[in-house]
Amino acid sequence: MKPVFALVDCNNFFVSCERVFNPSLEGKPTIVLSSNDSCVVARSNEAKAIGVPMGIPAFKIRDMLRSNQVVQLSANFELYGNISKRIVAILTHITPRTEVYSVDESFLDLSQLGITDYTAWGKEVRTRILQEVGVPVSIGIAPSKTLAKLGAEQAKKQLEFEGIVNFFGMPPHTKEQLLHQTPIKSIWGVGRRLEPRLRAEGFGTARQLAAMRPQQAQQTMGITGRQLVSELNSISCHGMESLERVTKSIMRSRTFGEDTNQAHILEAAIASMATRATHSLRTHGLLARHIGFFVDTNRHKPGFRRWNYDLHLDMPTNDTGHIISLLVAKISDFYNPGHRYHRLGVYMDDFSPAFALQTDLLGYVDTAAHDKSQARMQAMDAINKRLGRGKIYFAAEDLSKSWQPKRTGQSPRYVSNWNELPVATIKG
Repeated sequence: MKPVFALVDCNNFFVSCERVFNPSLEGKPTIVLSSNDSCVVARSNEAKAIGVPMGIPAFKIRDMLRSNQVVQLSANFELYGNISKRIVAILTHITPRTEVYSVDESFLDLSQLGITDYTAWGKEVRTRILQEVGVPVSIGIAPSKTLAKLGAEQAKKQLEFEGIVNFFGMPPHTKEQLLHQTPIKSIWGVGRRLEPRLRAEGFGTARQLAAMRPQQAQQTMGITGRQLVSELNSISCHGMESLERVTKSIMRSRTFGEDTNQAHILEAAIASMATRATHSLRTHGLLARHIGFFVDTNRHKPGFRRWNYDLHLDMPTNDTGHIISLLVAKISDFYNPGHRYHRLGVYMDDFSPAFALQTDLLGYVDTAAHDKSQARMQAMDAINKRLGRGKIYFAAEDLSKSWQPKRTGQSPRYVSNWNELPVATIKG
């Protein structure tokens, strides 16, 4: 059966989520800032039009933002995650063959749906998501995932497509024009390192790359390069991945709200990051055998340093308390009150299924202790699920809150906190 892929891509996703609950932002240049209100991570079309760059530290364009009256918001990831799940629920209702590529992008396999007019189908999906969730989306439909992603990008930029780029039945000259208008850096699979090499060899657009000989593509970029060229020529090389992809690693990190030289603040940050990471472990039904953390000073100040500590466990675990105690014990190995610490992260990998603990002959694996740990974590998760996240937590998390990132312009958590629900008033 001929492959048919659709990429549903939310437009300016973080800003669009904010506008769902704050319509007064419509038409205003708006940006969303990353952790600690540092860098621009989302821009409205109006902000793009006045030249606000993506990823730039906000302090570097302070005058531009002020003179253009740009609305600055702190990232509200709870809100964005919830809205993303609502959109995915709609898409999986359309077809279970859905691959969630990122928080604002999903691939759909349409090959088995018997759709006769893909453009009309795309318009219906756009209308439904806008009506039921309030977020505008662009859709690319093509015989390969690379072309579908390219189509979705062009659908955002060119108003004449009305949010849908459908490569099926598209006149050859229109496809050639689209490929010509796509710079090579915008092609899915071409990263920062590869772009300069391709440009040096005379390939600056998707059209030029599509014309590259397969042998040359493989010599320049390896087998993935050959596949990339094939995908641009409507030959599918990448199939759909499972909706629930196997997690290979988990990391939770934060830049501190203010630099610190206090050991108890580092302990609180490690405990909080470990709590979030282990909750994700249990959500995926996994145990970790390798855990660790890193801590940095500020790389933008003289004397930048990083410390990294790894622990390989004899018995894999997802027990929050046990992991916190192991990691916190390592603070004394690097702590120096003369340093001011700026960023910290906890990571875990080397996973195994929680339902299949592997025993050993040397007695390192204590099955009774494992069962007790699992029961304790299940009880804790059940209580927090019923009464609210963080109802039960480990005392180390409460040692300090000063490490938490600054979010001076964060909107309410409209969909995840009862105390922050929007209020509707009916006037008679």
